[in-house]
Amino acid sequence: MAEIWLGAIILMAGIFLSFIAYQVYRWLSGRADMTESSVDDIIVLAFGKPLIIAILTVSLYISIAVTDIPEAYGWLKDSRYLVTLFLFLGAWVVSSFTQNFIALYGRWLAAHTESDLDDKIIGILEATAKYIIWFIAFLLALSYLEIDITPLVAGAGIFGLAIALAAQDLISNFFGGALILVDKPFKIGDRVKIDGNLGDVLSIGPRSTRIKTLDYQLLTIPNSKIANSIVTNYAMPDVKLKVKIPVSVAYGSDVRRVKDLLMEIATEAAATEDYVLDDPAPSVYFLEHGESSLNYTMVIWAKAFNMAWDVQDHINFRIDERFREEGIEIPFPQMDIHTR
Repeated sequence: MAEIWLGAIILMAGIFLSFIAYQVYRWLSGRADMTESSVDDIIVLAFGKPLIIAILTVSLYISIAVTDIPEAYGWLKDSRYLVTLFLFLGAWVVSSFTQNFIALYGRWLAAHTESDLDDKIIGILEATAKYIIWFIAFLLALSYLEIDITPLVAGAGIFGLAIALAAQDLISNFFGGALILVDKPFKIGDRVKIDGNLGDVLSIGPRSTRIKTLDYQLLTIPNSKIANSIVTNYAMPDVKLKVKIPVSVAYGSDVRRVKDLLMEIATEAAATEDYVLDDPAPSVYFLEHGESSLNYTMVIWAKAFNMAWDVQDHINFRIDERFREEGIEIPFPQMDIHTR
């Protein structure tokens, strides 16, 4: 009878200590909320509830241990089960701390980027860390209870290999997306050319990147392909774009006058049109004596990568007007044939 009373007293003491621990946990949570650092919040959240359960469990185990119970329930006094429970409580602490740490600081870093890919990766990392920690704790518990885990480990290895083989494209695309996130060759809104496909980046996902072409077609490109391709980004290091406009005039034209005229057209466009920059200044080069023409190249800077056609359209109209006024001939391919 005395043993029963002793066990009851120990159990009641454990419940009282658990209540005290719960009150301390609530107080620490309130204090942690008042601090600027978030690490203390994570620590309190990770250790609070497992500690309360641990106090209850230990008091229950001791009360059973000091009580004379029927032989059929003697296994309750086996310390291996108590240690196993503490393994799972430890897994709870580590899993909670890791998951909250990744969620807090990972999402804080992700919030400083424009892409939503890193937010998705953070979510995957949270779930992966949680399942790995609990799986390891489960294996340790089985091993401590002297249960053969070799078939389970082998089965998990075979299952993991099968999953890896079946999802190798998905995995390669996922890591390709992670490389895009880390290397940052482009961001949402940039105009890029990937394997000859020119368009604006709409989204960067875990598996693929979506691009809207200039014809308003949607292209979905696997991230693994992008990771192994040459990517031209027209929006970096800034959005301005060098536009090269070839101009040809007939032989016999005054080459100096033609160059001055083209320079006047380019300078006028830079001074009057919003989509043409005056810094860098436009330039004109006389580059070649062609088969049927004298060839020049005008270099004009567009304000943004999506204004190249506006620049070319304006300049070509002005060239046609001024050449007509000056009587400068724009040549066409021709061949002289001499017969005997």
